Amino acid sequence: MQFGRTYEEFEVGAVYKHWPGKTVTEYDDHLFCLLTMNHHPLHMDSNYAEQTTDFGKNVVVGNYIYSLLLGMSVPDVSGKAIANLEVESLKHVAPTFHGDTIYGETTVLDKTPSRSKSDRGIVHVETRGYKQDGTLVCVFRRKVMVPTETYIKERGGEQPGRPEPTAATEKTPAPAAKKTEK
Repeated sequence: MQFGRTYEEFEVGAVYKHWPGKTVTEYDDHLFCLLTMNHHPLHMDSNYAEQTTDFGKNVVVGNYIYSLLLGMSVPDVSGKAIANLEVESLKHVAPTFHGDTIYGETTVLDKTPSRSKSDRGIVHVETRGYKQDGTLVCVFRRKVMVPTETYIKERGGEQPGRPEPTAATEKTPAPAAKKTEK
């Protein structure tokens, strides 16, 4: 299974459809809000949302949707990244609610070799997130520094630092001595 790409593997115009999608639960939304200290009642208080918003229900916090899409894109885009350099734009286009399922896809917009180091390059991508009905909910563009094939080879291959299993000798306990009746 591929995890990320080297600079040479990116093609301008390629579209990576991230799989699987993720159904957003109330728990996901509340936990993210609590972890990030965003206690806005629009996300946390259903009574408030029912009485004071146009939606009549809680709206999932946008940064969770962004983070979810960013995570979905890792196996296709930044799994081998040296660095995430920039998020140049982020747009929340439509609201997401508890129970919606999010799907994502990323388009390669551009790629340029590094000017300072020949073993890496910069890839410019746009990620788009959709709900189960096809409604666009989030769009962001970012630049990622990725390694070349040379970089990977010089650092020990695809999974540097991963140990190889050793053939450990299994110690089997000696069978217990049977008691004999006298």
